[in-house]
Amino acid sequence: MLEVFNHRLRLHADPSRVVVRPFHLAWQASGGAPSRTERLVHEVLAMSREQTRAELEVVLKDFEARHWQTRRVFMTRYEEIEDRLGLDGSEISDEKRQLIGAYFCHEYSYAAAALMNPSAVPHFDQTGMPAGSMRILMSMRAVGEGHISSIAFREGIITDKNKLKLAPEPPFATATDTNDGDELAMPEGPVTVHRHRDSTLSGTVIFPITQAQSKGLEDLRLVQFTHDDGSLEWLGTYTAYNGSMIQSELLRTRDFRAFDLVPMSGSAARNKGMALFPRKIDGQYMMIGRQDGENLFLLRSDTLTHWEEGERLLEPRYPWELVQIGNCGPPIELDEGWLLLTHGVGAMRKYSIGAVLLDKADPSKVIGRTREPILAAADQDREGYVPNVVYSCGAIRHGGTLFLPYGVADSSVAFAFIPISALLSHM
Repeated sequence: MLEVFNHRLRLHADPSRVVVRPFHLAWQASGGAPSRTERLVHEVLAMSREQTRAELEVVLKDFEARHWQTRRVFMTRYEEIEDRLGLDGSEISDEKRQLIGAYFCHEYSYAAAALMNPSAVPHFDQTGMPAGSMRILMSMRAVGEGHISSIAFREGIITDKNKLKLAPEPPFATATDTNDGDELAMPEGPVTVHRHRDSTLSGTVIFPITQAQSKGLEDLRLVQFTHDDGSLEWLGTYTAYNGSMIQSELLRTRDFRAFDLVPMSGSAARNKGMALFPRKIDGQYMMIGRQDGENLFLLRSDTLTHWEEGERLLEPRYPWELVQIGNCGPPIELDEGWLLLTHGVGAMRKYSIGAVLLDKADPSKVIGRTREPILAAADQDREGYVPNVVYSCGAIRHGGTLFLPYGVADSSVAFAFIPISALLSHM
């Protein structure tokens, strides 16, 4: 039986992790009447200085200790309202500005419902790491009110002794923003978002910002990509969901300060679950995708953002995966070939994780495949938001060991260490 070391640490959904988000009201009303926005601003402007101060004190008492630079957030939101309505701010006191801003914000618990489907990559900063240790960076899918998914991050360290230590979460979480001073409209197409200059990555959340993403950023599969010139870029494919349609998009960053969120084009990008190889092969970019909801395909492209249909690579074969198969993150380069983690769905929609070895020079050739899953939902792992699911969006090779973070029942995140030589021998 394959030896899998399950770490005792587990991350759970946490409703206490909150951020301040814009609260949107109608800008225009029919028949020439004032809009709700205009009416609300007028009501605050009509308050006396004493009433304004009293109302603002109530707001700050309730929320200032729960958020980072709450007054600055309110002022920033006011400036957006001022610009949209064409207000003359020279006659408006700071207290009224803050109170107006507060009326157009709300507190959002971004991981209240679920925390799941992690991916892991080597951290961009490995300074000071002793031999046998690696600093890592994880992304996770956080689900909050309205089943809206966002991207959360966590930093940590793993060792060659199967030890894991995560950096503590800061007391305040902050959302990325566009730095263009307008959070009022949801743009279309590519967009760049920025981490708050004072926020750690473990306290940063990327929320949906475009029309295509309005209901969620789902299942980011991060990979440390090596370009032809040797430079590194962290890339991640994810599913943008607007409530009725999905499309695959690409996250790009070199410093985890600025993140480009770029829609992908082509017939393959209309599907979910795409995972990028960590470098070009034979002069082309390559992906693993599931184009028909059942099988795995190998995709090739001359660009990172346009993907057409590929060639069928794997079909369900064993009982634990007969319903469908998919990938569990980007392929991992070994001396022996490309290690691809897969997920399979069996009877009673039970999810399991398996593995495949692809030829290093020609990934369309399958060298080996696990007959039995290496991880499956069992015992305490079965209960949760969506029962009987184990799922990962990406693992890391660290020496001779595979570090595998994985989601459990769409409710929590667990961690496993697996000897790679033992895994290959089970194929």
